Amino acid sequence: MNIHEYQAKQLLAKYGVPVSKGIACKTVLEVGKAFTDLGVSLAVVKAQIHAGGRGKAGGVKLVRSADEARKVAQTLFGKPLVTHQTGPQGRVVQTIYVETGSDIAREMYLAIVMDRGRQAPVVIAAAEGGVDIEELAAHKPAAIARHALHPVKGVLPFQLRALCKHLQLAGEQAKQGSRLIAALCKAFLELDCSLLEINPLIVTKQGEVKALDAKLNFDDNALFRHADVVAMRDLNEEDPKEVEARKFDLNYIALEGNIGCMVNGAGLAMATMDVIQLKGGRPANFLDVGGGANKTQVTNAFKILLSDHNVKGILINIFGGIMKCDTIAEGVIAAAREVKLAVPLVVRLEGTNVELGKRLLQQSGIDLQTATSLDEAAEQMVKAIR
Repeated sequence: MNIHEYQAKQLLAKYGVPVSKGIACKTVLEVGKAFTDLGVSLAVVKAQIHAGGRGKAGGVKLVRSADEARKVAQTLFGKPLVTHQTGPQGRVVQTIYVETGSDIAREMYLAIVMDRGRQAPVVIAAAEGGVDIEELAAHKPAAIARHALHPVKGVLPFQLRALCKHLQLAGEQAKQGSRLIAALCKAFLELDCSLLEINPLIVTKQGEVKALDAKLNFDDNALFRHADVVAMRDLNEEDPKEVEARKFDLNYIALEGNIGCMVNGAGLAMATMDVIQLKGGRPANFLDVGGGANKTQVTNAFKILLSDHNVKGILINIFGGIMKCDTIAEGVIAAAREVKLAVPLVVRLEGTNVELGKRLLQQSGIDLQTATSLDEAAEQMVKAIR
């Protein structure tokens, strides 16, 4: 789960992380009032979407008056902001954050992310901020410091000193930096984050060290512990099909192809997408109905696939282990009848009750093709939509 920058700053401020004062706005008038209420001569108007690259796309502007702030807001509200992370369709701006301006002396980069290899969160730091960290890692790997957090004690004192030294913080700024990094580590662990990124972390000309931007991602499996975080979810920033899938405990991710996929098991789902691509097709989604899906889940999964207007055909690939093939067949039949299936359907079943599942499909009267292997199913599907 992701949240907006202003929400991330609200959470981090509770942990003592220094952030600029700001006001979230929903209308142009609120933006103008926010500038006045902040009582500063320089503010920053920031479009709030779940994507990076807002500054380069024109979503972050310096303003020096309430009138200027309103004019910038008019160019952003209700319009799609296209960045390198949104795709060509962009994200519609529905919230704008007005924040006090900062007199920046230097920019740095700091993040905490889960490292699956080390099986621990890792603090990543670079003295160069406001940059694409992937580019920096590729061309100047020595510029990035990495410190794994202790599984029980969290960040250790020697790590704080090493990180501050790497960030070229000394004296009072090193003390501020140590407190800030320690607070970030505590927030990351207590909030069950999967990513915490501050880009840039800045030193102001007044000598303050603070987070100028903030990005937080959360582990969905731990959200039951954080009702306050769940309340921050902005469904407008999520694909409606993914939101609907979550209601039925389905693992669904929308893609840009035209072949809808329904599979049980993440590994088999990835393999199915790969084979479709290999055969010249383009998968429209990742959809794992899970090993123990029931008829209702299968029916709703089918409806979600068909709600994507780009889908020109559906490939179902099920290995019946925990899930029985006849359960899948019953769900497919129920959904196809309910939505009046109008696109090609290819079904490949294997495993528990496979013969019963195939017999149910053959006797259903639904226009479909069956396959005995994944290769055959993908070939049939690509041929059918062509």
